[in-house]
Amino acid sequence: MAQHRTLLVCDCVNTQPVNPELLKQVAGAQQVVTSSGLCTTDLDRVATALSADGEVIIACGQQAQLFDRLSEEIIATSGQAAPFMAIDIRDRAGWAPADAEQSQVEAKQAALLKAATLAQPMAPLKTIESQGVCCIVGPQAACEWLAAQLTPTLGVTIIITDEPKLKEPTAAYDIARGSLREVSGALGAFKIVIDQFAEVIPTGRGKLTFSAPRDGAKSNCDIFIDVRGLEPAFPAHHKRNGYFYAKPDDQVALRALVAKALDRIGTFEKTIYFNFEQSLCAHSRAKKTGCTRCLDVCPTEAISSRGDTVFIDSNVCAGCGSCAAVCPTGAVTMTDPPFEHFTRTIATLSETYRAHAKSAPRLLIHDAEFGAELIRLLARHGQGLPADVIPLGLDHVEGVGHAECLAALGAGFSQVSVLLSPNTEREAFDPQWLLTEAILLGTGHKTERIQRIEVVSPGALFDALKTAPEPAAAIDPVLLVGGRRDVVRVVSSALAEVTRTADAATAPSISLPAGAPYGEIQINGDACTLCLACVSLCPTAALGDHPDKPEINFTENSCVQCGLCANTCPESAITLNPQLNLDKGVLSPRPLHGEEPFACIECGREFGVKSTIERIIEKLNGKHWMYTGSDNFKLIQMCDDCRINAQYHDENAPMKLGERPRPRTTDDYLDS
Repeated sequence: MAQHRTLLVCDCVNTQPVNPELLKQVAGAQQVVTSSGLCTTDLDRVATALSADGEVIIACGQQAQLFDRLSEEIIATSGQAAPFMAIDIRDRAGWAPADAEQSQVEAKQAALLKAATLAQPMAPLKTIESQGVCCIVGPQAACEWLAAQLTPTLGVTIIITDEPKLKEPTAAYDIARGSLREVSGALGAFKIVIDQFAEVIPTGRGKLTFSAPRDGAKSNCDIFIDVRGLEPAFPAHHKRNGYFYAKPDDQVALRALVAKALDRIGTFEKTIYFNFEQSLCAHSRAKKTGCTRCLDVCPTEAISSRGDTVFIDSNVCAGCGSCAAVCPTGAVTMTDPPFEHFTRTIATLSETYRAHAKSAPRLLIHDAEFGAELIRLLARHGQGLPADVIPLGLDHVEGVGHAECLAALGAGFSQVSVLLSPNTEREAFDPQWLLTEAILLGTGHKTERIQRIEVVSPGALFDALKTAPEPAAAIDPVLLVGGRRDVVRVVSSALAEVTRTADAATAPSISLPAGAPYGEIQINGDACTLCLACVSLCPTAALGDHPDKPEINFTENSCVQCGLCANTCPESAITLNPQLNLDKGVLSPRPLHGEEPFACIECGREFGVKSTIERIIEKLNGKHWMYTGSDNFKLIQMCDDCRINAQYHDENAPMKLGERPRPRTTDDYLDS
């Protein structure tokens, strides 16, 4: 039985329009409480709702911390409080431009509220232990200042990279000299290698001395602080948990670093952001390299090659989603959020808005920090988002690929905008954007259906969004079911159908940029010997052989353009052709290349490839000592059974053993 649900709605001192009954309906609440000041004059209404049974939804995300403290006070007093969630409908919807239609504002508020009440998937967690062992590498002055701030909370070792000017030894932290060769790992599990490593010798009188330097000294630590003044030790270093970087002369950065480092001791729960299905990975087969897309785009280098597959270090992974955006087989999928939850969310947003505003909305995808703050500033100090623009916040936008953009268009949005931050990693995003544009153009749509926004001010954000695309741009929503490839195909077909002319006989075949995960392969029939090496190594079974004759069959819908077939082919007869063919025929196998089989000259059974047998005979007959002055070349023209029989029983067979001797019996011995 569902719990009783109470909805608290605030119009924020009459600064935003609200429709309590509509919000109650979409929230699935049994009771709605309205107010003009939930966080001030009517805070007691919140306390009453939290003290009752059931669950509470508060349509005010700005004061979530206040409501959380109130809940803690109620628990301290009565022992329990109703679970609640706080949802922002003001900055993202209610504070809209003055000319916004109220029906659109209310529809957007309803859409945001309905999507927020969807069941949230739980991402798996892992435990990370940090004992507070801290290593600081850099010039002496910066290292000693940091060490003084961090001890005794952390166990500190400083490794000085410049000429030391040491004072009296201290027992508060360890001191050494050296230069950093390499560092790997993350919070709780850093591994460092130091060259010219020399420990201080604290005994004796006078000037401090060091041990003899040695290269390749290894050590482990939980927290690594890099103030060398060089380039960061890690790519996307701000995403490496437990690694802190600052210039040695930047006092502001050093002070900020101290507070963060002191917070990295204890037991932590880290989200495992991905699922990895090794059997689907198309990275390599039989030591032949195929797909390297995830390796190429991972900003933190959390992914490494491991034989026929890849390895993803969950300690290093920051959850940007770039790997999942480019993975052609679905071997890597995200858990926070899963693609299925993303499609369900955008479908809910679009469906709810369209039902109440009677028009198509636009979608704005942004990150949880930079983008969310820009929207907040635009609402408070500017005009607010246009009434038909629905914002969707994600932890990262790097994982927004062609599948996400097309899914949003398929959900019924007229336009999809992605707000990039100054820190957005572009290795995966830019190629995915080009791929999306190619599919749009190929289906007869303008690239304005998607736009990436790179601004740093609220006003510039509003300017980028104030002009809506043509009214007829949106399509009727399609059912977003299945994985990324399934959704892309369904939506692309729907987009093409809208612009398809009456005399178009077939569905379009869309040319795509190199590296796209869709396409066909082409075989040079003059070079191919039908050895079937490509068939045996195809990771998605896009290539198959015919059971009764020498022929390669190809299912284009299964091809991910990993390149394994081309890299494996000994004759270099295969080339890749990236394209998205929307014809239904690509769902079934079709002959790609085949030849006539050769009939055995003894029994007539068909085997092998006729052209290959003839080519071998041409190269060997009369040109090799085994096939000169004899009819041994006939062995090549026989099937396996006939060949073995001929090798052992023919008169001039090379393996003929002669007459089998008659077995001797007792009579033979008695007669002798």
